Amino acid sequence: MPEVLISGSVGRLEARYHPGKQKNSPIAIVLHPHPEQGGTMNNKVTYALFRTFVDLGFSTLRFNFRGVGRSEGKFDHGEGELSDAAACLDWLQVQNPEPTQCWVAGFSFGAWVCLQLLMRRPELDGFIAVSPPANMYDFSFLAPCPVSGLVIQGGQDTVVPKESVQKLTTRLSAQRGLYIDYRVIEEANHFFTNEIPDLTAHTRSYLEGALDPLPKVVNA
Repeated sequence: MPEVLISGSVGRLEARYHPGKQKNSPIAIVLHPHPEQGGTMNNKVTYALFRTFVDLGFSTLRFNFRGVGRSEGKFDHGEGELSDAAACLDWLQVQNPEPTQCWVAGFSFGAWVCLQLLMRRPELDGFIAVSPPANMYDFSFLAPCPVSGLVIQGGQDTVVPKESVQKLTTRLSAQRGLYIDYRVIEEANHFFTNEIPDLTAHTRSYLEGALDPLPKVVNA
């Protein structure tokens, strides 16, 4: 799995890249949890998402936000991290100029940045948001959310209570032309301890349906 260094707005970003085997493979980037709370691209949930995309044939990139690992810079409370994600998506698109689809995924803080990236990049076809911290951050920028996607939550999550995520997904699902697949893994805590196989299975099943073809479920 090649290590790559990507030029960001404040310096180099450390990343891992796995190219797809097929011509015009779909592409995906995966965003890790909060840098100041131990989040890195090697986080178990982040890596599980990465491997799921890889196993389904995506050209997939995960990376460390600024100030994490060998990535230069320092934590910037979301704005800089959004810039990092955009730079990494740019790099991935240069390597894969004609992908069949373009996806972004994130866990916790990474899910918040992931959903912000959707508003900046109209080429994105879908998203996976694991435990989006709806109780900590403002998600009102999703007005409207531009694409359908999957939201996964742990039923025993005490960091991001499922009620806050359910409220967010209910609001998004009310938007015309949008389908949010909301799944709760009842025994999972915030970090999906001992529940990574279930997380992977839900992610894989959703992506398999989205790849052939991307669902177009429209609210009446």
